[in-house]
Amino acid sequence: MTVHFPFQNSYSALPDSFFARVAPTPVAAPRLIKLNRPLALQLGLDPDTLETPEGAAILAGKTVPDGADPIAMAYAGHQFGHFVPQLGDGRAILLGEVIDKDGVRRDIQLKGSGPTPFSRRGDGRAALGPVLREYIVSEAMYALGIPTTRSLAAVVTGEHVLRETALPGAVLTRVASSHIRVGTFQFFASRRDTEAVRRLADHVIARHYPDLLQADRPYHALLAAVVERQANLIARWLLVGFIHGVMNTDNTSISGETIDYGPCAFMDSYNPAQVFSSIDEMGRYAYANQPRIGLWNLTRLAECLLPLFSDEQEKAVAEAQDILGAFSDQFSAAYQAGLRRKVGLFTERDGDEALIQDLLDAMAKNQADFTLTFRKLGDAAVDDGADARAQFMEPAAFDEWAGRWRARIALEPQGPAERRAAMDAVNPMFIPRNHRVEAVIQAAVNDDYAPFEELTKVLARPFEDQPGHAAYADPPLPDQRVLQTFCGT
Repeated sequence: MTVHFPFQNSYSALPDSFFARVAPTPVAAPRLIKLNRPLALQLGLDPDTLETPEGAAILAGKTVPDGADPIAMAYAGHQFGHFVPQLGDGRAILLGEVIDKDGVRRDIQLKGSGPTPFSRRGDGRAALGPVLREYIVSEAMYALGIPTTRSLAAVVTGEHVLRETALPGAVLTRVASSHIRVGTFQFFASRRDTEAVRRLADHVIARHYPDLLQADRPYHALLAAVVERQANLIARWLLVGFIHGVMNTDNTSISGETIDYGPCAFMDSYNPAQVFSSIDEMGRYAYANQPRIGLWNLTRLAECLLPLFSDEQEKAVAEAQDILGAFSDQFSAAYQAGLRRKVGLFTERDGDEALIQDLLDAMAKNQADFTLTFRKLGDAAVDDGADARAQFMEPAAFDEWAGRWRARIALEPQGPAERRAAMDAVNPMFIPRNHRVEAVIQAAVNDDYAPFEELTKVLARPFEDQPGHAAYADPPLPDQRVLQTFCGT
């Protein structure tokens, strides 16, 4: 039985300076632990053949399928504000691109498939834990309706990788609209290779923003389009309590997808200053800092594009600043609209923003669970809201706010049932809580994948009540709290 990938590769047709050609490093004994069958079908792949030993060998990098053109992409990036002129795919190899059932070009990449010329003395491998974390969280983000890379498969390699201890090795097959980053532009801009920047911009426009091909100023329009997508993406992160954890420019996708799930996490108790990443010691990428960092990253992209804007530096800078100036309003509009939906407001009135901020302030002060507070608020739209007030250390704080909220929703014509349905459609019951993810990883290290299977099934339907799995909505007990998350490299 032959595994066929209908590759139609475009990035590997760019100049050699854009990547290094490198094959995955074969592994000892690949074994499939999870195949995303619906995604396989969407990509035009046969899931039955992918689940064979031959398929597992391809998904582990032991065998390179026909039509693949394996490459490691070159890029640079600011890491925690410090510029590194050469990063690149140090443990990921792009097998190639396919056109999915909707006509969208998608990358198929192996993550953890061995060293590349960009590995910087690393082993190029991935441990099982980070692979499962990315699989779980990326697919949860997809189910939540947030633009994201996706996970096609996870395999164990039959080998161990050495981190602090010896851990089971694994490979993730990742799917993305592309893996082009702000750092990809920085790679060429830092080398003053304006022609390569232009070539990359043309490729991005053709692939991700084809409607801009006829624009009077396509490079200006490209920056504006990326700014808008990032503003909307980061707003969506905040609306579900997501913290990326490592928003470096090399982890900022030009397509507007969430990419590179390393020390990412979802908040339990609402805290705007929340940080989980073990390497973010100064809180640069804290929950509430994400919009500011998003704009900072986009400014770095704008700097790369300046030579394409104008030969006159001052003119180019002014034009870029004008485009970047739209970010704050775009983010605020998306975020505030999302918050109104979360509290069941169908219209916009003066005072709404302050009303919602008062709720957030009370949640922070009372250590209220972010996800459950908003979910139970839907119940409060039809009854007394006992479950919502139970999230607060001082329930009277909720009661005071809820009185004003009920007065506000009374000004709208929608009934309680309609309001609750609308709120439940945007306020998930289930998120990938850190303690659940960690429990799954610990079980998998001991070759027990039943918890992983169950968690992924629950998270695939985040807005449904799922009474049989109600415990998955519970916040952690004090001894279950996860205080730090790690990159896994």
